[in-house]
Amino acid sequence: MTSEKVKKPASGYFMLFFCLLLFFGGIAAMFMYEQPLFGIAIFFGFFFLFGLILVNPNSSRVLLLFGKYKGTVKKNGLFWVNPLYTKKKISLRASNFDSERLKVNDKLGNPIMISTILVWRVTDTYKAAFDVDDYKNFVRVQTDAAVRKLASMYPYDNFADEGNEEDITLRSSVNEVSEALETEVQDRLSMAGIEVLEARIGYLAYAQEIANAMLKRQQATAIVAARHKIVEGAVSMVDMALAELDKNKIVEMDEERKAAMVSNLMVVLCSDKDTTPIVNTGTLNP
Repeated sequence: MTSEKVKKPASGYFMLFFCLLLFFGGIAAMFMYEQPLFGIAIFFGFFFLFGLILVNPNSSRVLLLFGKYKGTVKKNGLFWVNPLYTKKKISLRASNFDSERLKVNDKLGNPIMISTILVWRVTDTYKAAFDVDDYKNFVRVQTDAAVRKLASMYPYDNFADEGNEEDITLRSSVNEVSEALETEVQDRLSMAGIEVLEARIGYLAYAQEIANAMLKRQQATAIVAARHKIVEGAVSMVDMALAELDKNKIVEMDEERKAAMVSNLMVVLCSDKDTTPIVNTGTLNP
């Protein structure tokens, strides 16, 4: 037997009544008739009680007879099976696993701290019970291995000098990374009969030794991007100002005066501090 076999045992209510009848009936008969043979009924009444199993909702019992797999009881209720069966309980409920924060290197070699949140459940009790030693520990170890592999496949973040900003990153591409993580974990846990319901990154940050340096780099990148936008807007405004002046014939300026005006407007528009204008009350030519 190399796959799960769902077993439907007999109802346990009748056997419970039968066992209690044998046990207490044997005791009463021994005192009434003073015959030790009635002790056999007491023995069998007590022995048959070991065949009763209670299966709660979303639980299962794996049955073994002297090391041989006999089936799995998944239906909830009170049942009776062979008292010689070994009964191993395996939960079918969804379980959460929050991994420890691992220190790994991303695709660019930067040390990062990462952890994952996994939601999983057992779908094949045979594989969970016999194909791996401890399926719960197997989930923990394989999830950590999958997270380490995933972190090495993607960079933490993209900067302007590191390629296309549309590339998948651990920080910004949440859906893509979660799908890749779920696929990787599912491939590793399928041999244990476990289904991955959800896998996503629970914690993500640069390692402490480079966190300050990366923060300064992100700030510098943001400042450069902001300056780029400011310069684009300033050039557009200067071009519009010159065009309007020329269109409305407000003032005629040669190339030297246009250059001076462009220089002054660019300083005013691109400065990160308030400018103090100087009003020239004389002629245009000093």
